[in-house]
Amino acid sequence: MDQDFAAKLAAHLGFEEEKVNHLFEKKYLAWNWGEHEHLLRFDKEISHIERGTVLYEKDGAFEMVLGFPKIRRAMVLYPTLEKQFSGLKTVAVEEKMNGYNVRVARINGDILAVTRSGYICPYTTERAKVKLNLSFFDDFPELVLYGEMVGPDNPYVPKEIYNIESVEFYIFDIREKNTGNPLSTARRREILEKYGFFQVRSFGEIPLETAPEEIAKIVRELGKIEHEGVVIKDPEMVLPPVKYTSSRSNCSDLRHAFKFYNESGRDYMLSRIVREGFQAVEWEESEADFKKRCMQLGESILAPLRESVRSVKEGQRLYDEVRIRVKTLKTAADFEDYLKRLGVDAIFEPPLPAGDEYLIMVRKVNKSTNDKTQAIWEGELW
Repeated sequence: MDQDFAAKLAAHLGFEEEKVNHLFEKKYLAWNWGEHEHLLRFDKEISHIERGTVLYEKDGAFEMVLGFPKIRRAMVLYPTLEKQFSGLKTVAVEEKMNGYNVRVARINGDILAVTRSGYICPYTTERAKVKLNLSFFDDFPELVLYGEMVGPDNPYVPKEIYNIESVEFYIFDIREKNTGNPLSTARRREILEKYGFFQVRSFGEIPLETAPEEIAKIVRELGKIEHEGVVIKDPEMVLPPVKYTSSRSNCSDLRHAFKFYNESGRDYMLSRIVREGFQAVEWEESEADFKKRCMQLGESILAPLRESVRSVKEGQRLYDEVRIRVKTLKTAADFEDYLKRLGVDAIFEPPLPAGDEYLIMVRKVNKSTNDKTQAIWEGELW
């Protein structure tokens, strides 16, 4: 790295120059790829800077798109809400949708979609330009949209449960560049309505005193339609939000995790099982309801695992089948290259015309689970 640049960057971040050099050496701070190689991304949380933060030069200085702030999880609603939101009269409750986190911002004149890790996804960027009212960025170049990419044409987390034909962006946050300061929930919703953006469903502001009981009812209803859960917020966005999910969401996550058991982290699996235990006690379930929860949980673990083992035993390869919808085949080619750079083994099927766009099926091969399962069938020990 050019040392003049390193010194300038260190001054901006408030770090010692030696620390900046160390971050580059460890690749905790790294350049993006290709046409976006001038953009820096934080691959690890450093001091006050979240992982996935993107930093770039602008007008002789630097500008940052901050990463996603961590949202802690409530394992039980009471007394967690009372403790975390002490001093508030009400809390804002919004749906937590099951999709792929993305930030959309104007960066040096171009509208770009930034992943949670700080990469510029070519597919998500094209979809953002197609789906969003871009005049927002003319009026508010200093603001960043934080949202969820949802729908069946989502190559990361495809879901059919939201009655979406292709893919849409549902915004749950608007924050300032450089500071990461959020707009209040009321101001954010006002702006989103003005520009016609989709936004996550709001259940309104609920008195803190009755919030645990009311939110439990909301989450039960969301679970019946296999939706994920809620995020509970300070309406002024001063106190950090917390999230709370349904049993159906936990089991859905586990079904995918155990299908590809050797790719999924043990902490990821264990945390979802532990949530079920806490929720079963919190909701004071009858023995009949508890047995139903046990059956649902057990099936979400064993059914996909059995199917994966059986498939490999019969000589089949395990893969996630997803699809994308693109305006140009260049976007598809760029996305294929992007996945290769991320180390994803993906097979792109020939494109099919879909109106003025193209629909492409993509098979993402999960090599680790394939290889491990095959090795076990050939006599390898666990």
